[in-house]
Parts: sequence; C-alpha cells; structure tokens
Amino acid sequence: MTSQHRTRPYRGVPAEERRAQRRAALMEAGLELLGTRGWAATTVRGVCSLAGLNDRYFYENFADRDALLLAIVDEQAALGTARILAAAEESTHGGLPDLARASVTATVDFLTSDPRLARVLGHEFPAHPLLQQRRAEIIGNLAKLFTGRTQTVLGDSPLSDTDLALTAFTLTSGLWDLIAAWLRGDIPIDRDHLVDYTVALLLTTTDLAAPLHRRLT
Repeated sequence: MTSQHRTRPYRGVPAEERRAQRRAALMEAGLELLGTRGWAATTVRGVCSLAGLNDRYFYENFADRDALLLAIVDEQAALGTARILAAAEESTHGGLPDLARASVTATVDFLTSDPRLARVLGHEFPAHPLLQQRRAEIIGNLAKLFTGRTQTVLGDSPLSDTDLALTAFTLTSGLWDLIAAWLRGDIPIDRDHLVDYTVALLLTTTDLAAPLHRRLT
C-alpha cells in the first residue's frame, strides 16, 4: 500500500483526523474504566471494546495499557492546571485572598465536576507506583505555579525564595492528600468548609517570615 493510499481521506475525513478521533475515543474509554472500575480492571481489551475499536488502533497510539493510563492522567492534570490558571488570572488584581480563594475553588470544582476524577485521585493514585511517580511530578509543577503566582501578587515576598519554595511544596503535597481524603469520604465536612479551611491555611503562609527570621538568625 502506498503512502498516498494510507493517508487519503476516508468518507471525506483526513487520515490524521481519523487517528485523532480514535485516540480521543480510547482516552475517553480509558478514563471511564479507570474512573469507575479502577486501574486493575482497565485492560486493553476492555478499553478497545468500550471505544468500539480493535487493538490494532490501540497500539497505533499507545505502547501499552500503562502508557494510555498515564496519558489520561496527564491530560486531566493539564486541564485542571489550565482551569486553576484561568481562575488565578481573573483574580490577580484582587490580592492574595482573592487569588487563594479563586485557585482553591477552581481546584475543588474541577475535581468534583466528574465523579471519575474523584475516584482516580482518591483511590487510584495511592494504589499504584506509576501514579505515585506522576503525583510527585504534578505536585512539583503545581508548587512552581503556586510560587510564581504568589510572587506576582505580593511582589517582594516576606519569605525568602527558598522558604517560599518549601512552603509551596508543603502546601501543595499536603493539600493533595487532604482533598484526596475528602473525596474518599474520609473527612466529613462539606465543600464550603473545605474551601474556607484551605484558603485560610494558604493565607497564613505570609506570617511565616517573622518566626523563621527569629529562629534562623
């Protein structure tokens, strides 16, 4: 078969567009299974069956099941980060309290907008080494985002660059686990309580400068 035949349109749809559609279908099927049945039950056969595609098209896009599931996690992380960035951008001129509330609200709203995401964060991430590795990478990216936005709003931060980075990492990793536990139902508070508490915790970080200075000098 010539290259021209492989890439010619089928029913008016270009080959690359068809491939993108198949990839999207596999990603959606993978998210459905991962978010309802879990990692162990999300098989290549099950994904292909749900997507209505044969495994040839699966391996056209993904090396194996793990590659698909990591791609799903990466896509959702990118969507969530974009949502947080958009909310933060709209609130930049309102000062740190508005920035904190907008960012936390966007995070909680994103994770609760789809029950499958709640299942993935609350149950799947803690259970699998590959997702634990991805967790570390996502937290690192979110911590950098936190640091950059805080510096933008505060200008000259009362914290040193090192202490701000430590604060960003501590808060981001801790809040990840807090929200995951809340999504599992381990913490019996309502959404508004979670948001209010998290915002208050974030705002206390600017008060760290004085006690740190006293202890480190």
